Amino acid sequence: QVQLVESGGGLVQPGGSLRLSCAASGSIFSTDVMGWYRQGPGKQRELVAYINSGGSTNYADSVKGRFTISRDNAKNAMYLQMNVLKPEDTAVYYCNVHRWELGPRDYWGQGTQVTVSS
Repeated sequence: QVQLVESGGGLVQPGGSLRLSCAASGSIFSTDVMGWYRQGPGKQRELVAYINSGGSTNYADSVKGRFTISRDNAKNAMYLQMNVLKPEDTAVYYCNVHRWELGPRDYWGQGTQVTVSS
């Protein structure tokens, strides 16, 4: 139905930047809510940011002012611009699509590793 693939992760020094991309096979609906989650070593998955159909966004307190989420429905894609990266941002980052039409349903990517270290 919907397959999500993350890209753009890698190794970066503290204070650096990365741009993550999420590409979908199959159409992303304009009504879908899209978000980024992450899971650090030995930690549970947590919400990083989300963006709804109207463009409203929400960010975890830990990333406010540093990360920016965006979406391009025409390209079936979503992005996460990460600036001023910190070691505590190290995690596997996952793309998520929540589809509420015809009943709630979630789609997940396999994740991309982000490592922030000097």
